Amino acid sequence: MATLTMTEPPTSERPQRPEKLEKQSTYRGLDDLSSLTTESPNAASQGLDTKSALEIARIIAHEDAKVAAAVKKALPEIAIVIDTVARSLRDGGRLIYVGAGSSGRIASLDASECPPTFSTTPAQVQYIMAGGPKALASASDVNEDSPEIGQRDIARRRPTRKDIVVGVSASGRTPYVVGAVEYARARGAKTACVVCNEHTPLADASDTVVVAEVGPEVISGSTRMKASTAQKMILNMITTGAMTRLGYVYENLMVNVHMKNAKLVERGIRVLMHVCSIDRETAIRTIKSAGKSIPIAVVMLKANVDKMEAVRRLAKSDGNVRLAIDDSRLEL
Repeated sequence: MATLTMTEPPTSERPQRPEKLEKQSTYRGLDDLSSLTTESPNAASQGLDTKSALEIARIIAHEDAKVAAAVKKALPEIAIVIDTVARSLRDGGRLIYVGAGSSGRIASLDASECPPTFSTTPAQVQYIMAGGPKALASASDVNEDSPEIGQRDIARRRPTRKDIVVGVSASGRTPYVVGAVEYARARGAKTACVVCNEHTPLADASDTVVVAEVGPEVISGSTRMKASTAQKMILNMITTGAMTRLGYVYENLMVNVHMKNAKLVERGIRVLMHVCSIDRETAIRTIKSAGKSIPIAVVMLKANVDKMEAVRRLAKSDGNVRLAIDDSRLEL
């Protein structure tokens, strides 16, 4: 029997489920931007407006090179979030991102890419953004100052103990995000945050804290730059890691690809050819007999079983392709 062990998140005292949160939460140092490294002036880009195009590009590239190192320091915490997300999805819960501004747009991008990549439903990985979907295309900065609006928006999703809510905020102090995460945690949801500053109100509101200290931006306070790059890298790790742990990736291939267009159909054919070492004609024939499901096709060929048995095995393993091939039960 194959087993999959997952990292346990650190224990924390969760607040009881109050009927109503206090209208105002305490946000330490909201008016003091000087304490935030992401808001500090960057000596490396001093006099940026006097530089040539090539010099500007070099300065930005030099600063961007620091992002991967900052993310690397946070890998242990990222691993905890990966396993918490995998466990939540395995138990029928959801991953819900909460963000504002650039951070919200990064979260929305990661959430929207999960269905075509891993065949998840839109309900499994969601995002909530200050200002709503219209804020993706146009700034809605006023809403991010309201913890009450954050609480209201997450309340509409009815977070439960099965869910994990991840706040994404470069400063770690955005009232909208802090309010939403506080509300979710009070309702028993697991919580985490992705921030770029130490010792923040959002960290205080979260069970697991992922900090990527990227330092001052090339343009001071423009967290659409290094901070957003770090956030994108981390959210990529969280969802890719969780889906891989759940068995929606076989080897390093996208076996759960959702074949909605010509490009994805071709990708599915090539994945099956590679995984099973078969020719194109056999791959196409098997995909058709599997009802255009790559996981079913892979299990049929790798385990040498018919479609009905492949479906049974995948149901038993909760969609984990490797365990379905081995006919093993996933244990968390």
